[in-house]
Amino acid sequence: HPRLPRHFSSSQEPSNKPFNKDPLVLIAHQHIFAVPIFPRTYLNQNMKVILFAAILPYLSTSFTAPSGAFVTLRTGVSQRAETSSAQRSSLVMQALEDGTNVDGIGTNGTADKKKVIVLGGDGFCGWPTSLHLSDQGHDVVVVDNLSRRNIDTELGCSSLTPIQSPEVRIQAWKEVSGKEMKFVNLDVAKEYDLLVQLIKDEKPDSIVHFAEQRAAPYSMKNSKTKRYTIDNNVSGSNNLCCAVLDADVDAHIVHLGTMGVYGYGTSGGEIPEGYIDVTLPGGREANILHPAYPGSVYHATKCLDALIWQFYQKNDALRVTDLHQGIVWGTNTPQTIKDERLINRFDYDGDYGTVLNRFLMQGAMGVPLTVYGTGGQTRAFIHITDTARCIEIAISNPPEAGERVEIFNQVAETRRVRDVAGLVSEQTGVEVNMLPNPRQEAAENELDVSNRKFCNLGLEPITLDEGLFDEVTEVVKKYKHRCDPTKILPASFWNKKRAEECASLEETKVEIKAD
Repeated sequence: HPRLPRHFSSSQEPSNKPFNKDPLVLIAHQHIFAVPIFPRTYLNQNMKVILFAAILPYLSTSFTAPSGAFVTLRTGVSQRAETSSAQRSSLVMQALEDGTNVDGIGTNGTADKKKVIVLGGDGFCGWPTSLHLSDQGHDVVVVDNLSRRNIDTELGCSSLTPIQSPEVRIQAWKEVSGKEMKFVNLDVAKEYDLLVQLIKDEKPDSIVHFAEQRAAPYSMKNSKTKRYTIDNNVSGSNNLCCAVLDADVDAHIVHLGTMGVYGYGTSGGEIPEGYIDVTLPGGREANILHPAYPGSVYHATKCLDALIWQFYQKNDALRVTDLHQGIVWGTNTPQTIKDERLINRFDYDGDYGTVLNRFLMQGAMGVPLTVYGTGGQTRAFIHITDTARCIEIAISNPPEAGERVEIFNQVAETRRVRDVAGLVSEQTGVEVNMLPNPRQEAAENELDVSNRKFCNLGLEPITLDEGLFDEVTEVVKKYKHRCDPTKILPASFWNKKRAEECASLEETKVEIKAD
């Protein structure tokens, strides 16, 4: 059947991806049949394959998956059993220690190798993703305008880890892996003609889009950063769609979005993956794009991106996957650990430091953990290694031309911020400091998220694990001399009222605990 999934087993829900040359697994009344699907040219060479006699008895009734075919929810998000998560974390730790590849553990490792352009490939998520894709055998072109490095200069705060230039990084990767990647310095939002030519020249199968200003606090810092975030992010996404059309290349766009497009606790239940069932006036039922509820200018750009993808898919049949990602934590991956020149950036400041990484950095340095407000905000989390793995799963499972935008919730689990702070405080012995909240947001919220799609495609998410906390802590201790303690506290405020409530922070002095 042309709509059966490529890999469908008793632990998976049906995807809507067509199969091609792969074994087709049919489940009927708990009986499993592996049927080889031969290339058409092979079948044409006077070979007739008769399959119906073998399987008709089992297909005589309705085709239903066994009861164990669906992932169940636990603590607000779909995930594997705790023992599986612990084993996965152990594998990741071993890979980080050995500099080996942890992939192939529940991932789509048999996918065809592809030409992939990674826009924003020099950044916190883009660089480890580029290395991961290259390590898996894909032909990777890294594109970046180095704007994040320029923002370091603007803010007077560099990455805690000493990141090398793109050229040094690329050469180091060639030395340790034997694989080549190309680097192109290009501004997606401003250099349209160069973008079109690049796509024409490279003819990519997939284009991964990280090339956006990624920090909510920075987007709220002042009018300049608000305007820059809108101009860069929205123009870049629109340029990408236009460039794919003008280059006349059938490239699959994979965009890194954010869970923040949904808002937090506004759905009244589990947040589905992109689309939500609704009842319209007159009792009409429909499945529509989940309503947008952004909490910052940055989040607003991701909501606008989502509409851009919807339009170009409907109008031009572009193939797009939008990944709504949770808060990323961790720093190294099995690839970046291979050589110090490959190390990923680690942001700890109030604008770009993600909440768990900030806590881990503060705990390692003996600085009280900076929890905003009550800490009752519930957020989704994902380890940086899983970010890279999810991107590969997405490019290996593209929507067909004409299919609506594919949307995944790219998360491992949800936790309340004060509970995460408690974990780090218990491990490091530092106290928790409750600060006035610089953000305009609810003091408390629930967050129940579905992540079935990635789990059904083989992802076994890495959950918050003290062993992986140790890895981050060791990185922090190694480079703590590079930390500027004046950059730890929040420096961007959502509005005047929040700025006034946080005025007392100006008198707060952060001191790093001596060794």
